[in-house]
Amino acid sequence: MKMDEPHFTPDLRTSALLLDVDGTIVDIAPRPDAVRVPVSLKDALARLVAATDGAVALVSGRLLADLDHLFAPLHLAVVGAHGAELRLLDGSTGRTRKSPQLDAELKRRLTALARDGVAAEDKGFSLALHFRQAPEQEKSLRDAVARLCAEQWSPAVEILPGKAVIEIKPAGFTKATGVRALMKHTPFAGRRPIFIGDDTTDETVFAIMPEFDGIAFSVGRDVAGIAGHFATPARVRAWLDRIAPARESVAP
Repeated sequence: MKMDEPHFTPDLRTSALLLDVDGTIVDIAPRPDAVRVPVSLKDALARLVAATDGAVALVSGRLLADLDHLFAPLHLAVVGAHGAELRLLDGSTGRTRKSPQLDAELKRRLTALARDGVAAEDKGFSLALHFRQAPEQEKSLRDAVARLCAEQWSPAVEILPGKAVIEIKPAGFTKATGVRALMKHTPFAGRRPIFIGDDTTDETVFAIMPEFDGIAFSVGRDVAGIAGHFATPARVRAWLDRIAPARESVAP
């Protein structure tokens, strides 16, 4: 039976927490660089890292370096850039599945669409066009992106629709491929993942949770086939704070 949101306390000795960032554990801002991570969230994550022996990971469309900046001084395992980047708990980093870069000419032509309130964000492996401050541009922007991406590019590309954003990336890697790679490594291997995400790009991870006997929750909307949903990122933060043991109760 679906839950509006989880009221259980997972066994942190056998669970892994996999968390999308924007719109899931932090509130969406008008611009990606305006996002702020509450100190209380960093504190809850630090307690959860200690209680799970490090089995807490961010699973995001953001680049690893951007996530490190946002969550400093925390050092977390990361699946970044929609699965193109992976950083393990021991600090080793790399690309997942030898993820290719987006074609430079395609990037140039996509960036040229950033006008009249539309902002371009170059992530290296992908390019995002944000129209939160120009919602009236959505249809024309989607049409222009679709026409560009319909041309022959190497590597082949795919369009990721999101909340007031259109992201274009090479095909062949997703957040799900990144999570599969992550779950092969200590301390995640053998644990039951609990994944929380909000956007359509998170649905690839929702779909693979049964492979690991995992549990998935969405934020802000109900999604078929998962355990339940949270109303807002604030509710996710409250749940994380609740399940995180007090510092004095976490073994050194």
